[in-house]
Amino acid sequence: MTSLSEDTRWLDATAQAELVAGGEVSATELTEAAIERIEQLDGPINAVIMRWFDHAREVAASDLPDGPFRGVPFLLKDLWAPYAGQPMSNGNVALRDALPISPADSTIVSRFRAAGLVTLGRTNSPELGSLPVTEPVAYGPTRNPWNIEHTPGGSSGGAAAAVSAGMVPIAHASDGGGSIRIPASCCGLIGLKPSQGRITLGPQRAESGLSVELCVSRSVRDTARLLDAVRGPGVGDTVIAPVPDRPYVHELGVEPGRLKIGLLDVDPRGVELHPDCVVAVRSAAALLESLGHDVSHGYPAPMSDRSFTSRFMSIWGASMAIGIGAYGEALGRDLTEDEVEVVNWAQARFADQVSSVDYAKGLAATAEYRRVIQQWWHDGWDLLLSPTLSEPPVRIGEHAPLPDDPMAGMKRATRFVSFTPPFNVSGQPAINVPLHRNEAGLPIGIQLVAAYGREDVLIRVASQLEAAQPWAHLTPPAG
Repeated sequence: MTSLSEDTRWLDATAQAELVAGGEVSATELTEAAIERIEQLDGPINAVIMRWFDHAREVAASDLPDGPFRGVPFLLKDLWAPYAGQPMSNGNVALRDALPISPADSTIVSRFRAAGLVTLGRTNSPELGSLPVTEPVAYGPTRNPWNIEHTPGGSSGGAAAAVSAGMVPIAHASDGGGSIRIPASCCGLIGLKPSQGRITLGPQRAESGLSVELCVSRSVRDTARLLDAVRGPGVGDTVIAPVPDRPYVHELGVEPGRLKIGLLDVDPRGVELHPDCVVAVRSAAALLESLGHDVSHGYPAPMSDRSFTSRFMSIWGASMAIGIGAYGEALGRDLTEDEVEVVNWAQARFADQVSSVDYAKGLAATAEYRRVIQQWWHDGWDLLLSPTLSEPPVRIGEHAPLPDDPMAGMKRATRFVSFTPPFNVSGQPAINVPLHRNEAGLPIGIQLVAAYGREDVLIRVASQLEAAQPWAHLTPPAG
C-alpha cells in the first residue's frame, strides 16, 4: 500500500474528516487511498460487490457539501438503498444480471450525500436480508477478516467486513432482525440499531415496524455523528421517534450516572449459550459494575415466549413475498422459482397459505409483545445487557439449505440469533459493543438495549465503555 493508504487505514471517519477539514489531505486523496485498499484487501473477503470508483472520483473532486464527514470514503449496502444513477441488486441473481438503475435516492442516501460522504460502491448482502450470514447465491460468501473460514454475520456482512478490514472507516447498514448488531458483533465493530421511526425509510420503503437503517463503524463518536446527520422523519412518515434533547455527539463522554442494568447471561428460550458468549457478557457486567452501575440478573419475561416465533412468521413470510414482488417490478416481469433462493421462495410460498385473519393475528401479537416487553423498562430498569449472539461467528456454509429442507438455514439461524430480533419487534434502540475476543481471536460482542427513544443513554454508556476498555488498537490479521 502507498503511505497515505496505510496511514489512514485504521483512522475512524471523524479523524479522516478532520484531515480534510484541516487541509492535510483532499477528498480525492482519501478516495484514492480507500480504492487502493479495496483493490488490495477485498479479494479473499468479497465484501464490495459493486465498485463505482470512477463515479466516486468525480464526486470527490466536486464541490462536496460541508457536512460532518466531508470527503470520507463510504460504502452502501446492496439492499433497499437506491442511489440515483447507480444499480442495486438486493443480492438477487436476476437483478444482478439485469442491474436496473435507480432513478432516485432514498431519503437516507440523500442525507449520506449531504453529510459529505463519498460512496465507492455497494457491499454484499444476503438476498432479501433474510439470513444472519452473508452468502448470497448471486455473489458468493463474504468472509470475516478475523478468520476467513468464518462468517462476518449478516445481513450487513459486506459492510462490516469492509470496515473491519480497514477498507473504509464507516459503511451503511440496516437491521430488520439484528442485521446491524450481528455483523458488528462478528467483526468487532460498533453497531447501533436506532429506535423505530428515528430515521425515515422513505420514500420507497413502507414502515414495516421492524427495519431501521444506520451504519457499522469503528468508534462510538462516528456512529453518534452519523445519527445526528441522518435522523428525522421523511414526508408521509407516521411513526416518528421523539426528538432528542440535544445532538447525540453531545452525549459522548457524558457521565451516565448510576444505571440499573439487567443482566441476561442465558438464552431465555432454554437453548444452550456458548461459553465464549457467557464469558463476554459476564466480563462486561463486571466492567459496568466497576464503572459504578447496578447490575443484577433480570430481563423482560416475553423474551422466553417460544410461541411468538410461530405467530410472527405470517408477517415475516409476507415480507419475503412482498420483496420478491418488488424485484419483479424492478425487472418488469415476475421472477421464477429458479431466480429466487430456496429459503426465500419457501417463505413466500408459506405466505400464500396465510389468511388475512392469520396475518391480522400476527400484527396483534406483535403489538402485544411490544407493549409487554417495553413495560420492563417502564418498571424501572435503564438497560438490558446480553450477548449479541448465542455463539461466536459460525463457519461459512453452516446456514446453507439442505436438499430436502430449504428452511435449514433459517432453522440454524434460530440457534445463532436469540437476542437481537425481540428489539426489532419492540422498536427499541440497541447497540453492539465490541468488548471481547475469544481464544481463537474472533470478536464476541455484547448488546445493550435502552427504552424506546433513548439512544442518548446507549451512546453515553458505549462511550464510557470505549474509554474504559478501548478497542481501536485491535485489528484483524494484516491483509
